[in-house]
Amino acid sequence: MNSHPRRLIVGITGASGAVYGVRLLRLLKPTDIETHLVMSRSAKITLTQELDIGVADVSALADVVHQVDNVGASISSGSFRTLGMVIAPCSMRSLSEIVSGVTSSLLTRAADVVLKERRRLVLLVREAPLHLGHLRSMTAAAEMGAVVYPPVPAFYARPDSLEQMVDHTLGRVLDLLDIETKAVSRWGGLNSIKSADP
Repeated sequence: MNSHPRRLIVGITGASGAVYGVRLLRLLKPTDIETHLVMSRSAKITLTQELDIGVADVSALADVVHQVDNVGASISSGSFRTLGMVIAPCSMRSLSEIVSGVTSSLLTRAADVVLKERRRLVLLVREAPLHLGHLRSMTAAAEMGAVVYPPVPAFYARPDSLEQMVDHTLGRVLDLLDIETKAVSRWGGLNSIKSADP
């Protein structure tokens, strides 16, 4: 029997799309996953611009909150066992730090640790359009073992709301970590879709 807790690090950067990180924490709340949250300084600014929720409210959704400048936190060490890390959303700056290995905060240090320990790192990279430097950084991240997962909605699920689109994306992200949340509208084949044609 597995005696250690199932832990997941959740990183939130200042890229647009704070809803992904916040909703991820909400989806994980009723599960057995122990969440460890780390937010960049920019994330705290973006959060207040994009959502009607404060930093304290987001922090309350996590089991453990780590300050971004606390490089001595538990999640900065490979001996601290986790399932991995999801950065939602992941800014290009954070991506660049991760692929270079030159980390300046706990958020990117934790991602570096996840990679070196061969654990799952999922990056919800948010930027458009992409220039060659972005694409090269994403290629480098994939070559290092990270999963680059731009939050692209799946319209085959016929979402009725932004929340459904976000939930579907996050449900698929959690599939990569073998965490079930019932957030995914799973594909059942063409026969499961109502055709608009007679």
